[in-house]
Amino acid sequence: MLSLLHIENIAIIESADIAFEPGFNVLTGETGAGKSIVIDAISAVLGQRTSRELIRTGAKSALVTAVFTGLPKLRWLEEAGFPQGEELLLQREISGDGRNVCRLDGRPLTVAQLRELGRQLLDIHGQHDGQQLLDPACHLSYLDSFGRTGKLLEIYRKAYETVQARKKQIAALEMDEAERSRRVDTLTYQIGELERADLKAGEDEELDERRKLLRSAGKLMDAVQEAEYALTGSEDSQGACDLIAQAEGAIGRVSRLTDPLAELGEKLSALCCAADDAAECLRDMSRELDFSPGELDQIEGRLDLIYRLKKKYGSTVAEMLDYLERSRQELEQIQDADDTIVRLTAELEKELANAREKGEALTAARKKAAGKLQKRVQEELRQLDMPKVRFETEFLPSEGEDGMDASGMDKVQFLMSANVGEALKPIQKVASGGELARIMLALKNVLAEDDGIGSLVFDEVDTGVSGRAAQKVAEKMADVARHKQVLCVTHLPQIAAMADAHFSVEKGERDGRTYTRVERLSQEGREEELSRLIGGAQVSEALRRSAAELLTHAQEYRESRK
Repeated sequence: MLSLLHIENIAIIESADIAFEPGFNVLTGETGAGKSIVIDAISAVLGQRTSRELIRTGAKSALVTAVFTGLPKLRWLEEAGFPQGEELLLQREISGDGRNVCRLDGRPLTVAQLRELGRQLLDIHGQHDGQQLLDPACHLSYLDSFGRTGKLLEIYRKAYETVQARKKQIAALEMDEAERSRRVDTLTYQIGELERADLKAGEDEELDERRKLLRSAGKLMDAVQEAEYALTGSEDSQGACDLIAQAEGAIGRVSRLTDPLAELGEKLSALCCAADDAAECLRDMSRELDFSPGELDQIEGRLDLIYRLKKKYGSTVAEMLDYLERSRQELEQIQDADDTIVRLTAELEKELANAREKGEALTAARKKAAGKLQKRVQEELRQLDMPKVRFETEFLPSEGEDGMDASGMDKVQFLMSANVGEALKPIQKVASGGELARIMLALKNVLAEDDGIGSLVFDEVDTGVSGRAAQKVAEKMADVARHKQVLCVTHLPQIAAMADAHFSVEKGERDGRTYTRVERLSQEGREEELSRLIGGAQVSEALRRSAAELLTHAQEYRESRK
């Protein structure tokens, strides 16, 4: 669970520490006080997309720290090479220049890694998530999440992608005669040009090195010959090799007389060998530098040809050779296109049948999951004061080619009827704002039952809910909080009263700046805050009595559920 949240310089929050409790935590406050900023800070420290605009005016950077405790063993940590202790400390610093520094227990990690870890720690349900129910494109993802059909979907997608690739192959061959003739002419010319060039892999690099050598050959030859003459001598003078050899012979005749002379003799012998080796190397180099007057021109011409071919067929000789091979294969396919199309079409039929088989298995799993989802959602909705509601999942064939697309062979949308006698209709056409909020809450609760995530965050998901429905939503959240930690931003007194820990978010001014303060409320403070939620700015004794009564009823309900 999320035990501690530390916020620095996030929007109008200069500094805040919030120690959350297990169970049901609620944040309340006036509109604009900064409640949703707390949720933004949680999102940021879990790796979600954020902006430098979140940094408090005048500050160079913002920092969010979150401490999680009581976590199950997370496989992701082990796979990513992070040890898991009793606590997990996450930090994210957002700088004004757009840089992000993320840490896990003091060790750096990327924003992407932080986001991946965050998905396993906490699930945030925002104020606008209910609008996703108005988009049928989202319904299939909810069903797949509930039915855990990810592996079947992955197997189907591989088969579907094979079909699409085969169709592209066939389409590339199914060209009209004029286009085919033009393509054959183009390929024939390009293949001929590359074959006449007779390219060799790495040839351009070797030629370039030889050209550099030849361009400096005169200076190199003079230097090599001068060094060779110095070592080997000429008709008029002795070279260093002969002189060193004479010195070695002279010392060798007396080397037995003293140890120093013996050591000197060994040094001269080694020096003589080294001089001979150097002279031999110079002779070899001299032979290598021997070139014909036209060789440089030939190399320049060859490199010019390769340069012109590179502009057409690739930046390296290896790429041009690869282009040549691919062109040969394409020409062969075009020339044998009719036979190839027949063969590929036969393969496509088999691959289509395989994709349909995988798609039908996916559909069967989805329909089985849909039946279970219907029962679970209706059960949740009955507890949320929607006892007469009917909720179903409608399956229609995919509108994609061959009755399939990347998501499968199904087009799915949720249907509902909120009143007895009313026909089932698409949820986006008949659900009110309050009904959408409760249906989304029901879905979230159902999906969260077995996802392994220990904390849920609800940011003003009670919009459009009031009266008896609000009480039922409060009770449902309290029930969920018996098994998971729940954090909720709300304006409803019924929900706030049900909390195990109640935090007030207040905005004020100091020295011409706006500040937000987050404070955990005592019993007396909760009565005062609930009075404000019930009646507004003017808090009377009657409102305080109503607030106290709400707290008493909430306490009785929580105790009855233990």
